[in-house]
Amino acid sequence: MTVIIAFLANILVAIAKTVAAVLTSSASMVAEAAHSWADAGNEIFLLIADRRGAREKDERHPLGYGRAAFVWSLIAAFGIFTAGSIVSIMHGVQELSETGPVESPAVAYAVLGIAFVLEGASFTQAMVKSRRLARERGSSTWDYVLDTSDTTLRAVFFEDMAALIGLVLAAGAIAMHQITEVAAWDAVGSILVGILLGVVAIILIGRNIAFLVGSNASPALRDRVGRALLGSPQIQRLTYLHIEYVGPNRLFIVAEVDLAGDAREHDVARRLREIEQQIEAHPVVETVVLSLSVDDEESLVFGAAAGAPAGAGTGTGAGAPAQP
Repeated sequence: MTVIIAFLANILVAIAKTVAAVLTSSASMVAEAAHSWADAGNEIFLLIADRRGAREKDERHPLGYGRAAFVWSLIAAFGIFTAGSIVSIMHGVQELSETGPVESPAVAYAVLGIAFVLEGASFTQAMVKSRRLARERGSSTWDYVLDTSDTTLRAVFFEDMAALIGLVLAAGAIAMHQITEVAAWDAVGSILVGILLGVVAIILIGRNIAFLVGSNASPALRDRVGRALLGSPQIQRLTYLHIEYVGPNRLFIVAEVDLAGDAREHDVARRLREIEQQIEAHPVVETVVLSLSVDDEESLVFGAAAGAPAGAGTGTGAGAPAQP
């Protein structure tokens, strides 16, 4: 729903900005039109990312298709950089030497104002969702948006934020053009919008690459997962834990555990598989692999368990490792 709202808003805004750019001959409006068309196109990639990433795992992809979401989101980020940033900067540089008066500035201001309302509505929806999820995880909204594996939410958040800032820059550039009667201000506005889009694109590209090459979970999530595993009455201690994102809000967990009791090998194998199935029942866990610890390996401790004896449970249950 977040992507669909952003897509509809960007289509309406892109059409309005294009008409305004033709009527006003403003370089800043051209940059804003390119920005909105790039955002609208990117929402299509984000919709594809959601659909492809949600496919169920199979024999060819035992860890699922979640990373496809990072690939398509990466393509969308490159779209912002090429269709938005580069076009805006190049057009602004060209207009520096070929500047002309902005015609009918009232039209530009009206379109920018309407666009601000539409983009603001989309951004508010993304902000509300981000704040709620950040609060659930005990994090700030900014840190959550940067660190979350939900690449679609991050893209919409940053695109809408950049859109609002870009509208202010464009309006300011046109206003400075009118106040100073220096036409170059309009071209400068186009360049500034392009630079803004470039920064946003680089942030999104960097985050998607990080998840594609294999991003480990945050220390906070590692701590929650570790305490959840130790909360199982069947797990006495934990000596190794690896958590990796294999898609938006999808985890691959590998752990070495020491089971309570001294059962036979056949019974131990069955118990391990039962625990794995319990953990995999959690909606954020794609796959979990458990193996037995060696006696002389050091036990891992997590959070409140750091001050307790090794293997002390937390009561959270192995089936609920926590949201990423």
